[in-house]
Amino acid sequence: MQIYDISPAIHEGIAVWPGDQKFRHRRTMSMGAGDSCNVSSVTMSTHTGSHVDAPLHFDPAARDIAGVSLEPFLGPARVLSIEAESSISAAGLQGHDWGGVERVLFKTRASSLPEDRFEREYPWLSPEAAEFLGGLRLRLVGTDAPSVDAFDSRDLRSHKLLLQRGVAILEGVRLAAVPPGDYELICLPLKFQGLDGSPVRAILRAQHTGLQLR
Repeated sequence: MQIYDISPAIHEGIAVWPGDQKFRHRRTMSMGAGDSCNVSSVTMSTHTGSHVDAPLHFDPAARDIAGVSLEPFLGPARVLSIEAESSISAAGLQGHDWGGVERVLFKTRASSLPEDRFEREYPWLSPEAAEFLGGLRLRLVGTDAPSVDAFDSRDLRSHKLLLQRGVAILEGVRLAAVPPGDYELICLPLKFQGLDGSPVRAILRAQHTGLQLR
């Protein structure tokens, strides 16, 4: 079995959405200061690094991340390599075989962008593509970009179209080392009551001889 770790390391300096809370940590107990153990506290956005969105992210009356079903975040997934400079179009997706696909992760040039600098010109999902994917009744759509919508989107229509169809959204994964193909995805969110999303430790598992972690 081979395991691909597709989450970036969360550290001070990791890029966040402009205006979001930057990641910060501090030691609240330190063995170097004579305490019995090391204990840390962190301050961060719920959308730091690889993360999933709750319906509450776009609807004040919708479920928080503690209330979502975990089924979308565990199971078969297809990594699809997309050559897109700007938007991922519905026409481009219609040419692929979607038979048996429950979850899809889009591998784009965003996987090769620096983790410490926010790049506003990332490949995003057009509303027509989001509507097409929603019509497939997928459990999850994932992307290596920081958002499924364009940076300057104001209506965030692609997010809303997917969530209205019950499609979970995973953003900010790193797929540069992952060959396109079929895997098992695991990306369970933390059970944050009342919150709109959660960072995840996302991995892909493929059946091979031996165990490797990348």
